[in-house]
Amino acid sequence: MRFHLTAPYQPAGDQPKAIQSLTQGLQEGQKAHTLLGVTGSGKTFTVANVIQQVARPTLVVSHNKTLAAQLYTEFKTFFPENAVEYFVSYYDYYQPEAYIPSTGVYIEKELAINEEIEKMRLRTVSTLLSGRRDVLVVASVSCIYGLSNPAEFGKTVRHIKVGNSIDRDAFLLQLVELLYTRNEEKFARGNFRARGDTVDLFLAYGEAAYRFFFFGDEIEAIHEIDPKEGTMIRELSQATIYPANLFVTSKSDIEEAIVAIEEELNKQVRFFLKEGKKEEAERLEERTRLDIDMMREVGYCSGIENYSRFFDRRQSGQRPYCLFDYFPQDYLLIIDESHVTIPQIKGMWGGDHARKRHLIDHGFRIPSAMDNRPLHLGEFETLIHQVIYVSATPAPYELQGSEGLIVEQIIRPTGLLDPEIEVVPTKHQIDHLLEAIHQRIALDQRILITTLTKKMAEKLQKHLEHHQIHSAYLHSEVKTLDRIHILEKLRAGTIDVLVGVNLLREGLDLPEVSLLAIMDADKEGFLRNTSSLIQTIGRVARHTEGKVYMYADKVTPSMEQAIHETQRRREKQMHYNQRHHITPSPIVKKETSFAGKKTQKRREYPTPEEEPLPQAAEPTPTDTTQATQTQKITAQGKQMKKSAQ
Repeated sequence: MRFHLTAPYQPAGDQPKAIQSLTQGLQEGQKAHTLLGVTGSGKTFTVANVIQQVARPTLVVSHNKTLAAQLYTEFKTFFPENAVEYFVSYYDYYQPEAYIPSTGVYIEKELAINEEIEKMRLRTVSTLLSGRRDVLVVASVSCIYGLSNPAEFGKTVRHIKVGNSIDRDAFLLQLVELLYTRNEEKFARGNFRARGDTVDLFLAYGEAAYRFFFFGDEIEAIHEIDPKEGTMIRELSQATIYPANLFVTSKSDIEEAIVAIEEELNKQVRFFLKEGKKEEAERLEERTRLDIDMMREVGYCSGIENYSRFFDRRQSGQRPYCLFDYFPQDYLLIIDESHVTIPQIKGMWGGDHARKRHLIDHGFRIPSAMDNRPLHLGEFETLIHQVIYVSATPAPYELQGSEGLIVEQIIRPTGLLDPEIEVVPTKHQIDHLLEAIHQRIALDQRILITTLTKKMAEKLQKHLEHHQIHSAYLHSEVKTLDRIHILEKLRAGTIDVLVGVNLLREGLDLPEVSLLAIMDADKEGFLRNTSSLIQTIGRVARHTEGKVYMYADKVTPSMEQAIHETQRRREKQMHYNQRHHITPSPIVKKETSFAGKKTQKRREYPTPEEEPLPQAAEPTPTDTTQATQTQKITAQGKQMKKSAQ
């Protein structure tokens, strides 16, 4: 079970040296390494080569879902024969439970789960538990949040072999305990159906479906079937069934947990009464008793994760189990864009702790809810076996932690230069931007525009559409899979301009983009500091005609440093190209689809004959009497005011 790297090219530029240094450091037992690689230098390909040579289960952590999806697609291309999995938060929308003491407002938890991503999370866990060594998981920072105890979860897995002696009804009951649903009408993922001596099961974590044949109380045969057609694909000697949910608990475990929950509830109610907080005591008693009744009846309740400590048999304050616990001890950790990912990991625990504190202090949750949380940085560090930090702008945390083992990857194998940067005054900036966009569209090139706010991104996108420019906006409120499809449309040419806020920075790999516009470049802050500007500028470093417009009325220190560093890297690459007689060549990347759907190809802009422009006013009336003219002028005036409004 080794990794087999498939690529149409060989390491070049700084890549061979980087691969050798990182591999040697890992094999010698060095714990932390930093790969300082500029945009377009092939950091992902370098990491893929290191993974192949080290040959260990690998976890790649990214700071957002969009970049994670892109990395997942790339690694799937590099390792088509191996198990490459995707593990991100399965919420399309999530509003956590909260209480605001200053206003006395309680906010209920609201969420929308994406079933496709939930399936991929299940498949990730099942692959890790299968014992394979050629596993590469691409995850977002959500991997530091709590999961079931892997030992307990592993006990629920069922291994069914031909010849096993098991009663058919007992088998159906086992499927129900694994949270599969019986459905005779619709054979969907996570469902099963029973017809006579056969039972069909559609796994919750993949595309496979099994058909089990019974002869009395014996499994006579097992077939893998096409879930749509019902036809046999192949005959199996055994089948492994993982639960349909990451949080599956037996009845005995539930009863045991309820005893502990009631004990803590009684203790907290007594505390509130002693403090004179009768309202909080009554509220806690009512809410927790309702949850207990639901758990007894259906084995589940809303917010059951707040009682996870009891189901996992953890002690108070003990860290929750998470995705890291499903990996073997010698796994390799890759933290992509570490200068952003590490601060995210640092900040998760604090925000969660403050929110839970208010809920507990005001009688909405029992104290053990505090143990349903993300890892804090100290706990995260104890789970690291060996790590590679990857960034074009690594922070002091990574550089100091790497103890001098810092590998630079500045030279691009393609010879591509960092883009030219021009500072443009904000006066008439939209007119200047529109002209630049039309020039790039005429050359079949794409454009990125980065703004400071979501509202500004949406308004600018509407303005571009008003000028018949095919565009889209991208920010955190756009659903996970929709973000991926938008990027695929940009590459295919269905849209020409993408407007965004913070997502158009680290790691986005879009070779077709040749122009970047940074609005409000002189508004010093998190989105316009030196690191952010360098990362944003890197989005057009994959095109031979890369150009950056910084719209600003002054040059801030951050702008000056970003421009200076970009120029330094540009000159270094130019000297390398001259010494080795390299002509910069564009990166040609195959258009791949994350979800396996075809992306609509480029739309052509309509000519005036195909799509006439709307007229600005009504034709000249044939009836020219004074009364008619006055009537029409009044009607037009009302229409103009309505349109202007």
